[in-house]
Amino acid sequence: MTRRTLPVLSLVAVSGLALAGCAASGDSEASESASGISIVASTSVYADLASSIVGDAADVSAIVDSPTVDPHDYEATAQDQLAVTEADLAIFNGGGYDHYMEELVESGEVEHSIMAVEHNHDYPGGDGHAEGDDEDHAGAEHDHADDHHDHADDEAHGEHDHNHVEGFNEHVWYDPHTVIHVVEAIAEEAGELIPDEADAFSANADELIAQLEGLEGELETIAADHEGQTAAFTEPVGGYLTAAAGLEDVTADGFAEAVEHGQEVAPATLLKATTALEDGDVDVLVLNPQTAGPETSAVQDAAESGGVPIVEYAETLPEGESFVVWMQANIDALAAALDD
Repeated sequence: MTRRTLPVLSLVAVSGLALAGCAASGDSEASESASGISIVASTSVYADLASSIVGDAADVSAIVDSPTVDPHDYEATAQDQLAVTEADLAIFNGGGYDHYMEELVESGEVEHSIMAVEHNHDYPGGDGHAEGDDEDHAGAEHDHADDHHDHADDEAHGEHDHNHVEGFNEHVWYDPHTVIHVVEAIAEEAGELIPDEADAFSANADELIAQLEGLEGELETIAADHEGQTAAFTEPVGGYLTAAAGLEDVTADGFAEAVEHGQEVAPATLLKATTALEDGDVDVLVLNPQTAGPETSAVQDAAESGGVPIVEYAETLPEGESFVVWMQANIDALAAALDD
């Protein structure tokens, strides 16, 4: 049978701000900026957001910038550790996702840091922003004084499994609403480090936020057309995006979590997952190509057998892509699958 996977396509252009690509990974040399300020991000996702805001005013690098590497399993090298400890600002996801950065930040070696999950309204114990509590972002002034914490003392973090929070989906960069608040935090922190560029950083952030709000609007449109339809996942990546698009998560209990943590899926769980797909009880399957294995292959085959369209959502940016272009392609792929 012909595979019906709908890959995320590259877009040639995106309106508004021309987003700069992130620098090479922490294992590569980065050219020194005029300011001498260094920003190190755990993945290319957060490095790209930072680059979009600071441009050439600071050096920006990512520890994990390959689309073939799963950040869950990455172990930092000595050079990575040196890059982070010498950084003026560290940006990481948190929630146990990028433990290699969490451990370094929590050790107290980094003075300025941003943990993205704290800006998600579902994160327990964090400063997430509840839906409906936000002001108009585009062109607005923002006060982030309460958004920053001493991560070494943050009791909201777990003390095992690299701070993984049970029941919480840490893939928060798939939530444009959370990313808006992360962008605000980056602009604020960068402005404190380079005061002469603070206004420029704020303006760049506002342009980026306007594009992110545009993505939110497109998800609302999909929700209006497809609310109540269902999605299943091989791994929790993309859960926030499909929820914003009005889809109900009908993944077999325990399946996605087992795949995410590299554990064996129980036979009964795998049977339930494949049966739902073969019977056409799922409207779209969301597959993470970076966590492929026998179980994910089985559900992919079941989806194809049941005529269920598949979209692939990866954890890191495709090479040469910007965050907004990538997320736009993810949204387009979802809309196309639901319209199929």
